[in-house]
Amino acid sequence: MARPVVIGMAGGTGSGKTTLAARIAESLAEQDVVGINHDAYYLDRSDLPAEERAALNYDHPAAFDNALLIAHLDRLLEGERVDRPVYSFVEHERLSETVRVEPCPVILLEGILVLENGELRRRMDIRIFVDCDEDERLIRRLRRDVRERGRTIPAVIDQYLSTVKPMHQQFVEPSKRYADLIVPRGGHNRVALEMILARIRDILSRGTRR
Repeated sequence: MARPVVIGMAGGTGSGKTTLAARIAESLAEQDVVGINHDAYYLDRSDLPAEERAALNYDHPAAFDNALLIAHLDRLLEGERVDRPVYSFVEHERLSETVRVEPCPVILLEGILVLENGELRRRMDIRIFVDCDEDERLIRRLRRDVRERGRTIPAVIDQYLSTVKPMHQQFVEPSKRYADLIVPRGGHNRVALEMILARIRDILSRGTRR
């Protein structure tokens, strides 16, 4: 198998990254696509009591086990399978089980801070930043965290104001300058989706890189 195409997709919480990634995967039905979410690589802090784990800043670059992610990404690029971690957002800890990830022609690397890390950027062929209004992102995060992660509305708002918004301003938004393409409206932006797909197919057909 030729070296996989790596697509890095960043953007603020609730910006539509997952939707865009899903549209890309659906549109590349003729290719095998694997998605890797940065959130799965939070550092394992199971050594801390539950209350302390819940109070950690999960929107800072230091919250992620980037060394493990980079090692896994390099193995996938070499055509080797990896066992990625599974993280519980309810318990705020890494679980004992893992998920087997097979090497594929296209790797979608998604997360709020994937463009912030220089070593991750160096491995990307296409860098995308998904943009969205702040109020819409907050509403989407509220719905997700309450519905999927067992949070209360006051807890979500408190976390948003104390860490999510400040970290977005300090780290996420500035990483936009590293993007090859800034996509407003995420997966609903048909023109941007077609441009991304055309570039992916061109790389796959030519075997060319940056």
